[in-house]
Amino acid sequence: MTASLLDRFLAQDERALARAISSVEGGREEGRTLLAAVRQRLGRARIVGITGAPGSGKSTLTDKLIELERARDARVAVIAVDPTSPYSGGAILGDRIRMMRWYADDRVFIRSMATRGHLGGVAATTLQVLNLLDAYGFDVVFVETVGVGQSEVEIVQVADTTVLVLTPNQGDGVQVFKAGIMEIADLFVINKFDLPGGPRLKREIEALLELDGAKSWRPPILEVTASKGEGIVELVEQLDAHRSHLVTSGALTEQRRERIRFELRAALGEQLLQRFITQEDRFVEAVLAGRISPEEAVRELLKEL
Repeated sequence: MTASLLDRFLAQDERALARAISSVEGGREEGRTLLAAVRQRLGRARIVGITGAPGSGKSTLTDKLIELERARDARVAVIAVDPTSPYSGGAILGDRIRMMRWYADDRVFIRSMATRGHLGGVAATTLQVLNLLDAYGFDVVFVETVGVGQSEVEIVQVADTTVLVLTPNQGDGVQVFKAGIMEIADLFVINKFDLPGGPRLKREIEALLELDGAKSWRPPILEVTASKGEGIVELVEQLDAHRSHLVTSGALTEQRRERIRFELRAALGEQLLQRFITQEDRFVEAVLAGRISPEEAVRELLKEL
């Protein structure tokens, strides 16, 4: 890494930020060196995870949240974690298209990232990019994740506040309850609440929260129609309230500790997978010939490491 890249990054040059992110995504030494140099600047940004089933309106909701945060003069970044194309390895949803109106605003930065096959919807590199955005000086970072069901629970290990977006009459209420991801939500948003079934879904969530026992923070259930801008102000107020709760209760410090723990595990898993891929054909042939089992292949790889 050249000193000028670090200097430009610290001076909040957006092109330097984009280059740093590309370096991290590409696994280049330049990105790793820059991350190490700015590590002391972490912990300033508010990290908000937005998750939910496909079609629940997460991108529209995020767009409206950007609008309100900008009205408060906050610097805003968005990581839109998209599914990975099985052919190109790139992101295929293109959530940024829904937020095109912010491209002329130099205090808003939006980046799509591929999950790269990671089932939790949060790739290992997403955590590193999140750290770059934090160190760069953004006040709030929204992490919008692909809705893939139970494995979405990983978002809670990345975000300070997790928003679970549901919609009436799509069946995702029942699916969420079955999948057991009720526990990850700090705030429930029933988007498209003006559709039939909104009040019923709200009652179902309230009933389940009653069974969840006493907690220091009771997740609010918000009635929102993001396409019309309805309920967004109340959502931002609840985001602020949860942030205050985290600070006063001391939970924010513990959450940051767990995020680092998750980052370490994700980085380890990513590096082990890459090492395995370089020798994958040898192990595949050995398993195919019946000389070893898949479990024995993994143990042999670990011994070699």
